[in-house]
Amino acid sequence: MLETGTKAPDFTLPDQNGENHSLSDYRGKKVILYFYPKDNTSGCTKQACGYSALLPQIEEKGAVVLGISKDSVASHKRFEEKQNLSITILSDTQRSVIEAYDVWKEKKTCGKVSMGVVRTTYLIDEDGVIIMANDKVKAADDPEKMLGVLV
Repeated sequence: MLETGTKAPDFTLPDQNGENHSLSDYRGKKVILYFYPKDNTSGCTKQACGYSALLPQIEEKGAVVLGISKDSVASHKRFEEKQNLSITILSDTQRSVIEAYDVWKEKKTCGKVSMGVVRTTYLIDEDGVIIMANDKVKAADDPEKMLGVLV
């Protein structure tokens, strides 16, 4: 996990509509950048729907939400439509941003060891500096928690 106080690595990735987004596009706003394992899974759905529900309040506090997984643009589009999401979800099929943010790690599921995305949320300030990093994320609680830390 990247440390607080460090500059967040810039990136450019396509969203669920195939439009590119760069972190630097959001200078002047706080960015809630969250990494999640897979579209249309229980925890990931709770987290994305929670962020969508709170998006107006998050935007009132001058912040945006960007979700990233290694799923394809097409998978993200299906996820957005099925769950009626209003947040931006970005596709990192090459894992370049996932690895730059140090969230590709060894995981144990049911005793089986594999590599995957560890659910992690970063809060990035208006100048592109990480001001909060959390890799102990509870999917259902994350949106409310992040809204609470926005000033």
